[in-house]
Amino acid sequence: MRILHDRAYAKINLYLRVGARREDGYHELTTVFQTVSLCDELSLTLHRRGGISLRTNLPWLPRDGRNLAWRAAELFFERAGIQNEGLYLNIRKNVPVGAGMAGGSTDAAAVLRTLNRAFHAPFTPEQLAALGLELGADVPFCLTGGAALAGGVGERLRPVPALPDCPVVIVKPAFSVSTKQAFGLFDAFPPAPPGDERAMLAALEAGDPARVAAALENALEGPVAAAHPAIAALRERLLACGALGARMTGSGSAVFGLFGDERTARAAHETLKKQYRETYLARPRAGGAREGLFGRKPGGKEE
Repeated sequence: MRILHDRAYAKINLYLRVGARREDGYHELTTVFQTVSLCDELSLTLHRRGGISLRTNLPWLPRDGRNLAWRAAELFFERAGIQNEGLYLNIRKNVPVGAGMAGGSTDAAAVLRTLNRAFHAPFTPEQLAALGLELGADVPFCLTGGAALAGGVGERLRPVPALPDCPVVIVKPAFSVSTKQAFGLFDAFPPAPPGDERAMLAALEAGDPARVAAALENALEGPVAAAHPAIAALRERLLACGALGARMTGSGSAVFGLFGDERTARAAHETLKKQYRETYLARPRAGGAREGLFGRKPGGKEE
């Protein structure tokens, strides 16, 4: 029996522009992903009792083929041509669900990454990313993390300088927003002027959190906030608590604020935690996990 551990880190979107709808029904996106320190904790036990079993600390989450982590394991064994003699997945969920933070995608990526390590890397990083894309558009980024400019549906990735180290306060309201719902609201909303990612990329290159905060943009926020006014109110609360800038991440419903100092961020976290149970204090993660596709990575271990 082998037990392997990994951490599945959440992402935020520092910038998100939504383009035209494609023939396949998806929209063209331009987005800047950034990994943050908030993470799920996974253990994978390889045993000889056959099949896949899954457990989480959230009893209402699917524990079968509807769970993206389960599907990632199935896909890995199928495409690698490896017989699954038995796999037990245990996922401690810390990343909020339905928040626009890639909670399911990052778990799937961790499963692919850890199994690739366990079975002596049958897939190159490019092959593993292609597998991940079959599971979800965010999975290829979640395999390595860090910071990236993404195009297509989010799968065309180019590394960019990471968000400078600064406190990030993340708040998820009591409701969730599905990706399908967010894009439906976007399609029904009056079109907005197209954005430009160059200000964000220049701010990241300069390593200036205040410039990054000023360049935050999310084309989905307006339409989603129009249907859920609590999102706009939460953004204002973060700004009132001293955030340099604040935006909804991805398709929502979580909103994050970038802070210039730890003391202000901690005070904001404590204040907002009294009203919003799912309030988190995190930091950006600059490094990716590419080395984890082949061998032991920081944060991953084996027993």
